[in-house]
Amino acid sequence: MPSKQGKQSSAGLLAGLQPIVRELAEQGTIRQYRANTLLITEGDLGDTVFVILSGTLRVYCSDATGREITLAHYGPGEYVGEMSLDGGSRSANVAAEQATVCACVSGPAMRKHLASHPDFALELIQRLIGRARLATENARSLALLDAYGRLTQLLNGLAVKYNGNSQIVDERLTHLAIAKRIGCTRELVSRILRDLESGGFISVEDRRFVIHKKLPSNW
Repeated sequence: MPSKQGKQSSAGLLAGLQPIVRELAEQGTIRQYRANTLLITEGDLGDTVFVILSGTLRVYCSDATGREITLAHYGPGEYVGEMSLDGGSRSANVAAEQATVCACVSGPAMRKHLASHPDFALELIQRLIGRARLATENARSLALLDAYGRLTQLLNGLAVKYNGNSQIVDERLTHLAIAKRIGCTRELVSRILRDLESGGFISVEDRRFVIHKKLPSNW
């Protein structure tokens, strides 16, 4: 049985969600996951939906050699696993990138919630449309851009204004994490970033990338 402190902590996490998502999370069981725990395995059957209360989940695909490509990251207030509500197998792996707390909602509870909350059904449709657009953009990038183009697109997409005309990527990205996001090797990412640093285009401050001037169109 959860402790009183655990219940209070869970209540606090639930209170931080938007009402439309909190109502769904209240239908689930609160569970804690250690970093790197695999919640969903690509190809498996299952219809549990995971509402994130704290931490981060990484969605990715991998091949037989162990190579991975990261499809998305999701944080508090978002949910994953809804794609399996059609009865099909899981389309990707989902792992906790750090210590994460989720409300785990069963498939039957999710379907009941959808039937009785048309406002949430609309929210789910809008979220699925957004994810479909992201998938289209990712497919376009993989098909039409080389590794350098995908890397600069990633940095530019994550960058926010910093000092003067500079921009900074607030997320602390390792070379391996970048490689997984853009679908190439860590070694190639390291070579590209080293050249950009040598050219004065970027620097690293507190493990974050700072962009000092417009990145070249070609490498």
